[in-house]
Amino acid sequence: MNKTVEVRWHGRGGQGAKSASAILAEVLFEEGKYVQAFPEYGAERQGAPIRAYNRVSDAPIRRRCGVQNPNIVVVVDPTMVESADPTEGSAEDALYIVNSGENAKKLRSRLGVTSKARVLVVDATKITLEELGQNRPNAPILGALSNVFTEVPVEAFVNHFTNKMKKLPAKALEANRKAILRGRAEAVFA
Repeated sequence: MNKTVEVRWHGRGGQGAKSASAILAEVLFEEGKYVQAFPEYGAERQGAPIRAYNRVSDAPIRRRCGVQNPNIVVVVDPTMVESADPTEGSAEDALYIVNSGENAKKLRSRLGVTSKARVLVVDATKITLEELGQNRPNAPILGALSNVFTEVPVEAFVNHFTNKMKKLPAKALEANRKAILRGRAEAVFA
């Protein structure tokens, strides 16, 4: 990584986008990267639209402003493909990671991105409903992100998530571990 990579997250309160953004930063920090993670939201309530951001670099990060032109866009809530315009301001060759059960090529077309852009689709909602019994898509999204930050093993994401959420019951921790691993395995590039 020879430049600063900027990430913008689109989600809704209660889906774990803010937590996943923080976990991504913490995992990459532990791997020796320089990082930033910060949220942006209006009403702090479940279901309200939120954005979260990351910066990741091999060198110290001096920028302190919001992320305007992300290299990676993570869409945690599939309804935000239409309602949030996730492509706004994105780099021409941005990577989009989208929680969706939709065919990856159809979703790519619906996003209307350039041929230089990449789209990675994972049905994080389905995974968490099957593993946890509830829609908390942040764990499989972290697994999908491990396909991008390949210098970090997926086990680093699993271990960090488990340590950070250690107050959860063992059954929930195991379900999240499985969800992260499935997110990595089931993500599909369009």
